[in-house]
Amino acid sequence: MQIKYDLGRFTAFALCGLLTIASLIGLFWTAWALIPLILFAALTALGVVDVVQSSHSILRNYPVIGHMRFLFEGIRPEIRQYLIESDQDEEPFSRDARSLVYQRAKGMEDKRPFGSRMRVYDAGYAWVTHSVMPKHLTDTDFRVTIGGPACAQPYEASIYNISAMSFGALSANAISALNKGARIGGFAQDTGEGGVSRYHREGGGDLIYEIGSGYFGCRNDDGTFNVDKYSVQAAEPQIKMIELKLSQGAKPGHGGMLPAAKISPEIAEARGVPMGQDCVSPASHSAFSTPLEMMQFIGTLREKSGGKPVGFKLCIGHRREFMCIVKAMLETGIVPDFIVVDGTEGGTGAAPLEFANHVGMPMMEGLTFVHNTLRGAGLRDQIKLGAAGKLVSAFDIARALATGADWCNSARGYMFAIGCIQAQACHTNHCPVGVATQDALRQRALDPEDKSQRVARFHRNTLAALGEMTGAAGLSNPGEFQPRHLMIRQSDAQMVAGDEAYYSLGIGALLEPSKDDPGGYHARWARADASQFAALE
Repeated sequence: MQIKYDLGRFTAFALCGLLTIASLIGLFWTAWALIPLILFAALTALGVVDVVQSSHSILRNYPVIGHMRFLFEGIRPEIRQYLIESDQDEEPFSRDARSLVYQRAKGMEDKRPFGSRMRVYDAGYAWVTHSVMPKHLTDTDFRVTIGGPACAQPYEASIYNISAMSFGALSANAISALNKGARIGGFAQDTGEGGVSRYHREGGGDLIYEIGSGYFGCRNDDGTFNVDKYSVQAAEPQIKMIELKLSQGAKPGHGGMLPAAKISPEIAEARGVPMGQDCVSPASHSAFSTPLEMMQFIGTLREKSGGKPVGFKLCIGHRREFMCIVKAMLETGIVPDFIVVDGTEGGTGAAPLEFANHVGMPMMEGLTFVHNTLRGAGLRDQIKLGAAGKLVSAFDIARALATGADWCNSARGYMFAIGCIQAQACHTNHCPVGVATQDALRQRALDPEDKSQRVARFHRNTLAALGEMTGAAGLSNPGEFQPRHLMIRQSDAQMVAGDEAYYSLGIGALLEPSKDDPGGYHARWARADASQFAALE
């Protein structure tokens, strides 16, 4: 039996060889035999290569037929997405969530018959409490003013904007579609740390200029910060805010590198880097190394921008380190205009699996912590909070607002709006719909004019849905959502109100001694030092 099994491994290879010989003989009777001859000769040659190669054991043991394994592995994500996953499986976005974005972006019917498909009695289910006296909101162009006392040019931002995605990670056509959609809809696009490209400028939409550790668009040849280049860039009227990126949800604490082979003249122009050299984004900033220096740097960014709102983005890691930053705000008197809290569930590009899965704090916990720390330090009223991380529906936004955010950003939601199908090939340059690729032929499939209309519709229809949900709760503005407007099922038989699930620290509480320390805020605050990120012994 074992001998037969061993010989059976070569059955496909042997059959291809026999059919090649048969086709060759068939040429004596008909020229049509040339077609199977070419096919089976190619498969036979493939089998010979499989037998002699040493890279893949499965091909050496199962010539020809072994390639089926690699074929099925290659199409596994598509098979799973289209045939196996349920509508609620989040891999990483559920079909329900994606369909909602597609429908709103296309202006199609987004209602659903026959009730909820969600398991409303399972742990983790959450809902908004509604009023018996709902309100009807006619104006759903919800906005928030970003800019503290030191800001000379505050910005009236939409409550829902495009999160950071760089030109280079996204195609030229994708950037153009997003920015034109932002202009049509009257909201902002975060440039990502890749700098301001010509495609951002051509669209004419409002921009949030993100500055990462590579200082792209405002760097010296050695990669350090260049204040003069920054002043010119930040002064552009299209740039409404400046965002200093400390970390991002997909890979917090991790740098990056764009290989020289992938750097096009347009990418080099946007980033201010030379052609033919690897483009490195360090894991940490070189412009500052302590919380106090960071606040001074933020003060410089605000001054050299002409007083535009300046803030920073981070995914929460060591909670004490954020408290070090807050203590530096108190000591220097330099307070950022905004902070964007990114969750570890975020991310549009590629990241190491361990970082994507196991590094960084999820958005809800990170947002709650930042909100409470600022309250405890007496600074919450001076700083606006943005939230980013899988926010694609009106409920997603309402939940983030209820737990501390002033506005929300979405990256993948807007990617879906311009045609992303969640193929998860962003890092391969083979995006099938032209969103996350620099391949000119692939991105040609994405029409910026058509997709920009979808971006604007998605934004408008999502805010309209948010307005309906706000009115149903008896509120006049989404900014009025509080934790008490949420209910959360913590176990199969227990539900709690949001203000019970999410602890709220009193205003100024960290500035006063306390015997009680729920959440460990006071203990971390005592170990935080404005002069260093390291912990006090």
